[in-house]
Amino acid sequence: MKYKHLILSLSLIMLGPLAHAEEIGSVDTVFKMIGPDHKIVVEAFDDPDVKNVTCYVSRAKTGGIKGGLGLAEDTSDAAISCQQVGPIELSDRIKNGKAQGEVVFKKRTSLVFKSLQVVRFYDA
Repeated sequence: MKYKHLILSLSLIMLGPLAHAEEIGSVDTVFKMIGPDHKIVVEAFDDPDVKNVTCYVSRAKTGGIKGGLGLAEDTSDAAISCQQVGPIELSDRIKNGKAQGEVVFKKRTSLVFKSLQVVRFYDA
């Protein structure tokens, strides 16, 4: 019983620093008679360690029956654009180089293995 609590706690700690995305909008690309349509989804997220920078990710989302049930595998097509929305403030972890290669955004794109992730690197 102790191990279940330990595993749950560790998984919550690991997911804590990831940025949470807000869906800005979506555009249908292929009509599906049964289930949701295929679409392009645009999501925005703020990096928790870089203040006043917003990143926008556009990605394909598979529809149909499998897509509606969460069983479909989305394609690997994606684009990212980050915009400065105010004076940029870096956390001490980034300034000291301790946050290199850190995952700041992650989204599951298939039932088991595949995911889309954004990894931050800072070049002084």
